[in-house]
Amino acid sequence: MIFGMSLSTYTAIHVVISLLGIVSGLIMLLGWVLGKLSEKWITLFLVTTIATSVTGFGFPVTHILPSHILGIISLVALAIALPARYKAGSGGAWRPIFVVSCTLALYLNCFVLVAQIFEKAPALHALAPTQKEPPFVIAQVIVMVIFVVLGVLAVRKYHPQR
Repeated sequence: MIFGMSLSTYTAIHVVISLLGIVSGLIMLLGWVLGKLSEKWITLFLVTTIATSVTGFGFPVTHILPSHILGIISLVALAIALPARYKAGSGGAWRPIFVVSCTLALYLNCFVLVAQIFEKAPALHALAPTQKEPPFVIAQVIVMVIFVVLGVLAVRKYHPQR
């Protein structure tokens, strides 16, 4: 039992929150790349991504896992993003800090998503059972390159004061 619910229920809630964070984050990031602003998507992304990282620490484990380290990095990025969000409209360094910190947090969630897909999907698990094999590494590098490109474009295009 975790917070009065079964492990499977807690996991399902965590997964739903995570997927909401990823979907809202992708919409937010693509909106920035296209020069379109949506405060609702930004808010949903921030709330669900913080909740994803926080609920990730609620699982019963006996030692620190790589997902915990990524969760800590994500929370640090989000701790930077929150004050930067309200300063971003005034321009200066806050705008790219906000975009980069949000993009990093979103990328980390997608990194974990890819890892989970390789762990849970039998065909992919067979290709990379230890997640050190080339198919896993190639998939993660592709995801990283996509986020670097989108992040650079978002920094160039996102101008909330305009």
